Amino acid sequence: MSETLLMQASGLKRSFHKGGRVIEVLRGLDLDVEPGEMVAIVGKSGVGKSTLLHILGTLDRPDGGQVVAMGKDVFSLAERELAAFRNRHIGFVFQFHHLLPEFTALENIMIPAIIAGLPRREAQEMAETLLSEVGLQDRGDHRQAELSGGEQQRVALSRALAMRPKLILADEPTGNLDETTSEEVHNLFTELNQRFEVAFVVATHNLKLADRMGRILRLEDGILHEEGD
Repeated sequence: MSETLLMQASGLKRSFHKGGRVIEVLRGLDLDVEPGEMVAIVGKSGVGKSTLLHILGTLDRPDGGQVVAMGKDVFSLAERELAAFRNRHIGFVFQFHHLLPEFTALENIMIPAIIAGLPRREAQEMAETLLSEVGLQDRGDHRQAELSGGEQQRVALSRALAMRPKLILADEPTGNLDETTSEEVHNLFTELNQRFEVAFVVATHNLKLADRMGRILRLEDGILHEEGD
């Protein structure tokens, strides 16, 4: 792996068994991500975009291939080490934000820091700063049901940034939002990318969002193609 790369996936393979058939989703896929880069992954529904993001984020393991992130061969790590690495270095944003409804917005953002062992006061100060960064400084004591869809996604993005990761993986982050709110989230991605120098890899059907990313890759037949090739 080049020392300049943030992440390098090589030869990724992933298959699933369904109805007595083997479905090959990833077929030797390669992907390089530079520090601070913004990458959009587009493709038809069911083509494997979510599967790819889950492997890049170490939530799933490939059948073959390698992922080296921040100098670590991630799938060679023991499970405890891998979980700690994931919590510290990779943030996730999903279409369904996965906020914990019994906790406030502030408490949801604090979770990764508390898992990492930070003192509660430090975790709270960090969460308050992030809420301010996304314009929700007055919504910290609100629970999920009291937040709009756009606000919930902003809280989820703040949680993804809690440990100041170098990489955020986002899976259809605007899929549940209206056009105006989607545009606000697009703008926020760009602002946070520039402010924190965090790389984004975003799987999306939203072509407006894809067009604003630095690079567009199409997932087709189990491999990635540079859009326009």
